[in-house]
Amino acid sequence: MEELGFSIIDPHIHQWDPYHTPHSAAVLVKALGKYPTVMDRVVRLVKPKPLLETLGTTQYALNPYLPAHYQKDSSLFPVENVVHVEANWHHHKGLGVVEETNWIKQLDFNRHGLKLGAIVAAADPRDRKFKDILKAHQQASPLFRGIRKMAAWHEDSGIYRWCDRPHLYRDKKFLKGFEQLAKMDLSFDAWGYSTQLAEITSLAKQFPQTRIVVDHLATPAGLFGAVGKKTGITASQRESIFKQWQQDIAVLAEHKNVYTKISGLMMPVLGHRFYQQKRTATPSEIVNLLSPLLEHAVQVFGINRIMYASNFPMDKVNATLNDLVQAYIQMLRPYGEQAMHAVFRQNAVHFYQLHLESTHEKF
Repeated sequence: MEELGFSIIDPHIHQWDPYHTPHSAAVLVKALGKYPTVMDRVVRLVKPKPLLETLGTTQYALNPYLPAHYQKDSSLFPVENVVHVEANWHHHKGLGVVEETNWIKQLDFNRHGLKLGAIVAAADPRDRKFKDILKAHQQASPLFRGIRKMAAWHEDSGIYRWCDRPHLYRDKKFLKGFEQLAKMDLSFDAWGYSTQLAEITSLAKQFPQTRIVVDHLATPAGLFGAVGKKTGITASQRESIFKQWQQDIAVLAEHKNVYTKISGLMMPVLGHRFYQQKRTATPSEIVNLLSPLLEHAVQVFGINRIMYASNFPMDKVNATLNDLVQAYIQMLRPYGEQAMHAVFRQNAVHFYQLHLESTHEKF
């Protein structure tokens, strides 16, 4: 097994509990949680097909995912710090999203040998109370570092749209609100599909002093297989998706305030179907699939603006966390020890302004 020789920082995990918090499936799990097979069938009847195909299986979305579960998933590699990224909290009225920050801060990470290093909260810059929401997050926890507002909206209607409209990052109300985020020196997690990279680039250009990270290398949907109604069906289509992603993310990387996370790359929306074979990908399969993406990311961003992140449990249907880390170690080792330390640890410390007790990070 590959070894690192230092502890990891995971700057993108999700925590949720549909039994005890506002969650889109809260009513369902309380009624049918003791009958998982029945619950799965009901979900497949009532939820949109694009969402179900994005999840792959409903198992992880319908069950709690808490510090104990993450600690078990990451058992083979020492993880010192984690960053919770908003997980679609289902109460949005008024200051409702601040409830997630209050809930996260009381989870007992320490009991499971983990430290919560930062919170990336939910907030919509279009909200007329946006400034108040940001201040409320700050008051709720000193670990609040910034927000994520997903813009993922694909032209293929068969691919799940995580946003209520296309081109969110160019919306006038959004940009006006974003000015407040910039003034408060908060970070922004941007997530869109690879077809939206130009919109993320436009946002980065307008706010050159704001730390922006594009999650999941901008998720090239269909890169590894057919998804939606018409995406990634043929080999030539998949090649076009990859080439367009290469060009567009290279342009984004020219903006030095932008980082990226090598995360979320085993989600079903990319076209992976290991879960349909009732297995997870092996480390060598992950290496073979993801090496072209990682190599290009390193080429355009360099080693100091890329963060490893797990995105767990969203990728769990196709890969175990330990196998993912093993694969990334194999892919990154040729770049040297300094690159490994930067990608698995140092860059996250810098971007999210983490306070570490055990070591002094050098930049």
